[in-house]
Amino acid sequence: MTEAIIVALITAASAVVCQIVIASNSRKTMQQAQYDSQKLIEYKIDKLSERVDKHNSVIARTYKLEQDYAVVAEQIKVANHRIEDLERK
Repeated sequence: MTEAIIVALITAASAVVCQIVIASNSRKTMQQAQYDSQKLIEYKIDKLSERVDKHNSVIARTYKLEQDYAVVAEQIKVANHRIEDLERK
């Protein structure tokens, strides 16, 4: 009967060791997958930030052009009034 107990203990110990090895490998695989996923997310955020910066640059330039257009439109309006005044004389 002692042989049966020894065999059972060896079997149980080897089963526990196998489970520990499997859990360790599974954890390493999961950590690597999370790391890869995190790097992909960081890459996509960086690319998105670049696109947002380009968009903001376009918006800023458009705003500047609109301001310049308003100034030029006012200058044309003043010039037209001057021409009308000169034509009346």
